Amino acid sequence: EYNEIQKDPATTRVQVAFCFPDTYEIGMSNVGMQILYGLMNEMDGVWCQRVFAPWGDMEKAMRENHLPLWALESQKPVKDFDMIAFTIGYEMCYTNIINMLDLAGVPLRAAERKREDAFVLCGGPCAYHAEPLSDIVDFFVLGEGEEVNSELMDVYRTWKNSGKSREDYLTEIAKIQGVYVPSF
Repeated sequence: EYNEIQKDPATTRVQVAFCFPDTYEIGMSNVGMQILYGLMNEMDGVWCQRVFAPWGDMEKAMRENHLPLWALESQKPVKDFDMIAFTIGYEMCYTNIINMLDLAGVPLRAAERKREDAFVLCGGPCAYHAEPLSDIVDFFVLGEGEEVNSELMDVYRTWKNSGKSREDYLTEIAKIQGVYVPSF
């Protein structure tokens, strides 16, 4: 695909499934998504891949054939990423976030996720309306993601091989200005 960013998975330390909770046609026209996709892929050791909500007929076929939601660039299942990041531009897509996580096979409630499960995060204009998703999302980025993403990735790289708990990672990032961890 034009402007698609490919990386060698062996050279990446953090893989991010960057999800737009609507269809490809709507998500690809979102300028904020394009900016964050480019910025994250400029980070050393980070591979950000795009994921979109499938149309109803595709979702039906995926469920009937037990196919998980996957990333556009590598077709890697979303549940196998380190982080699953949603940009939320309007409240009507909250249910799409839940549906996409279900289609991906990710435990829906943050409290049910284990250390090896991906962290689910949300940013964008509706991250300020976090409470309806507070049982689902591990953390929210409030404000400009461009400012915070590199800090989140740095802390994650240190945490990933530390053997520490999920709560330890969340404790560290809660110290970053603009990060909201609902479980705290």
